Amino acid sequence: MTSEQNRGIQPEMSNESSATATESDHSPEGVAAASPFMAQYLSVKSNHPDSLVFFRMGDFYELFFDDARIAASALDITLTHRGQLGDQPIPMAGVPHHAAETYLARLIKLGHRVAVCEQMEDPAAARKRGSKSIVRREVVRVVTPGTITEASLLDARSACWLAAVGFAAGGREAAVAAADVSTGRLEVFAVERAGLREALTALSPREALIAEGQAGEEDVLTSLSEAAITLRPNAKADPRHGERLTREVYGVASLEGFGGFSRAELSALALLFDYLSFTQAGVTARLDTPLRRAPGATLAIDPATRASLEIERTQGGAREGSLLAAIDRTLTGGGARLLAERLSRPLCDRTEIERRLDAVEVFVGDARLREAVRADLRSCPDVERARTRLALGRGAPRDLVLVADALRRGERMAGHMIAADVAGASGALSEIAVSASALSLFEAPALATLIDEIERAILPDSQAQPREGGFVQPGFDPSLDEVRSLRDGARRVIAELQARYADSTGVPGLRIKHNNVLGYFVEVSPRHADAVTGRMDDLFRHRQTLAGAVRFSTDELADLDARIARADEEAAARELEIFQRLATGVEAQSAAISMAAAAIARIDVASALAEWSQEAGCVRPVFADETVLELEAGRHPVVEAALRRGGGGFTANDCSLDGSGAAGPRLALVTGPNMAGKSTYLRQAALLVVLAQAGAFVPARRMRLGLADRLFSRVGASDDLARGRSTFMVEMTETAAILNQATPRSFVILDEVGRGTSTWDGLAIAWAAVEHLHDVNRCRALFATHYHELTALVDGLPNAANLSVQAREWKGELVFLHEVRAGPADKSYGVQVARLAGLPPAAVRRAEAVLKRLEARSGAKPDDLPLFAAAARAAPDPGAVSFREDGSAAPPAPSAVETILTGVTVDDLTPREALDLIYQLKLALNPPSS
Repeated sequence: MTSEQNRGIQPEMSNESSATATESDHSPEGVAAASPFMAQYLSVKSNHPDSLVFFRMGDFYELFFDDARIAASALDITLTHRGQLGDQPIPMAGVPHHAAETYLARLIKLGHRVAVCEQMEDPAAARKRGSKSIVRREVVRVVTPGTITEASLLDARSACWLAAVGFAAGGREAAVAAADVSTGRLEVFAVERAGLREALTALSPREALIAEGQAGEEDVLTSLSEAAITLRPNAKADPRHGERLTREVYGVASLEGFGGFSRAELSALALLFDYLSFTQAGVTARLDTPLRRAPGATLAIDPATRASLEIERTQGGAREGSLLAAIDRTLTGGGARLLAERLSRPLCDRTEIERRLDAVEVFVGDARLREAVRADLRSCPDVERARTRLALGRGAPRDLVLVADALRRGERMAGHMIAADVAGASGALSEIAVSASALSLFEAPALATLIDEIERAILPDSQAQPREGGFVQPGFDPSLDEVRSLRDGARRVIAELQARYADSTGVPGLRIKHNNVLGYFVEVSPRHADAVTGRMDDLFRHRQTLAGAVRFSTDELADLDARIARADEEAAARELEIFQRLATGVEAQSAAISMAAAAIARIDVASALAEWSQEAGCVRPVFADETVLELEAGRHPVVEAALRRGGGGFTANDCSLDGSGAAGPRLALVTGPNMAGKSTYLRQAALLVVLAQAGAFVPARRMRLGLADRLFSRVGASDDLARGRSTFMVEMTETAAILNQATPRSFVILDEVGRGTSTWDGLAIAWAAVEHLHDVNRCRALFATHYHELTALVDGLPNAANLSVQAREWKGELVFLHEVRAGPADKSYGVQVARLAGLPPAAVRRAEAVLKRLEARSGAKPDDLPLFAAAARAAPDPGAVSFREDGSAAPPAPSAVETILTGVTVDDLTPREALDLIYQLKLALNPPSS
């Protein structure tokens, strides 16, 4: 397997290469030798060599050859055979049509692509062309990870982004075009090449498109490590191609109305629109007007920081335990997706942040309004995705009902807000006012008329598909009612005919039945056939004799059969016409429905954040022009939620940083024992910055913040062995990114920099990093460390301070107080933490003994020993270990006792001299105090 296959890259394959894509049977010679049916399949497969082909045959989707083997293994379904090609049996596997979505979901999750090939005509129509004609089939779509629209295949609470990456100026300029096909949303933005990974990580696309020419560039592939990567021919990324496709999609003669696109943006749009046309079988993409994001509009968060802060998911990939999971109280799919987007890309625009906070404050201050709105939100359908399914021709009558129901509930929510007069109170341009206006059907009479018509037309609980019929309410359409009456009346006539025929023939067991070959017919047992045969001249005509029955037809039955068939067809055709007319109406009102859907999502997010704020005791953050971060009684939202579930409480702490150094330190060194809460303290400060700039209230007594432009976090240890990087190399790479990119408006948290190497190397690196952050980057920073020597740096750095997380020993046990106070910590308590972690008692006792010996030698600094020593040191010990310039231990100087004994010849001592020597040695061991 190639490295590209290992990374989940799907290359674009030409038709000429399709012979090697599966088996030799697919060669031109094999196609020529195949039956008409198999030739049709092989033709389809040759156009989709990189996809599993779901080939519709009646009530099943069948797969053949290698596709069948792959599907049988992946789906645990039976592998069988159908016919032969050449001298070899053809492998086949199939899934029921009615359960296809379940199997599709499993295949997509495993990274496969599926081309869905449908029957495009009725078998009867094919037979009219000749007895050997086969049903016409076409690929109606290619299902890929980034183009899913079915509700059963999507996570209702997560966006499904398809991202295309375009380049220009020889690869120096980059841009991203990202579409959520399930909702119709499109974003286009330019990005610096170095910031590509950061931008894509914030989107977290399910699938990414890049040109083949970029496939060998490691930084591009690294940027897309979490996505299924699809390579497209270089020609598909031509900016001129992108300009033409964009004009076609939006039906405009010029792109100036969008503000103009760069060549890199047009390249990305070219890849995106061309791929959508391919996967949707030529259907024009139904996407909203592109949303343009200005550079620097959002808080920059690099992938390492995003992972360490666990904003949307934990480092293990789970949603539970993340910041999003802790605060999410949304009730709709659209609201959940919007909240996730706001947390993943917090804003740098103070005006827009304040608008979001105004909306939250409205619902915080009015509990009755919040509950009234949330009552409607609880059962509000996902109008965005229902609208998109209808626009793509994949919708059902149920989607019409969902659209109407959502907009009707939205109208009630607007009524609640208008009645509470909160829209006017918070300003005409507030989120509340804009949302209420978008949801008010009074201001959209055409949309109101459409909703009324849908409610009158479609049965509320219908699960039928458009071509099945049976979903239009009686009384809505007089012509449909007339056809239905004729159909139902004909069936009553059949029942009456059966009774009359039984009476006239004297055969009580006579039955009128139906099948697709004979239509309606009379059936009796063989012993009653003579009673019917005697009436053949004037009524019954023999049709068929079976072992257990004899069948007849009549002119009346033939006429009724034709009438009922015509009525069924007419009724189904009329219902399909009604559905298509209403679906077209939804598309005509797409802009208004999209605005209403966005309004529902905004209201959901604002009321959900207010609900969480009340639960967690949060406050509205205050923003400042100065580069400050002031927190009173700040709390970690995720840790606090976990502690509350266990019945415990969280210890709140203050934090005060000022980039100018006027109101507080610019950089704070945080010391304290392991497990005392240093990392929690650092992370909570960073997460509260994320919450504030996302437009949420924060768990604190007070927060004042100067907006940050970038957020950096270097916390925890991890390696990247796949790329040949050790834990220390990863640590240094992330630290280098911070020191190279942090600006005076950035906020940085760093934990245990330098611990992955020798003590002296690590201390030197940490020392230099602190000075660089303070003197060069000049950003707000929290720097946690176990290198106690660093605390002395504060004396030489005018805008730095020491903080420590408190712990106490009580009756031989270590008690963590989780309080952060000014000043350095006095001890590391490492041995006590080791005891808590479960080290064997013998190992703990030995560690305590070694520690006492080392602490007695205050100058001792053995290599790789944590340098978090006691604050108060004794006078220098003449016997202390000293070190050479290269850091290695030098032999200790001889003690006074050793010096005395060196000059003594024991055999020459008299008893009196021996006694004097003992007194001399004792005096050397315990010199008199001065």
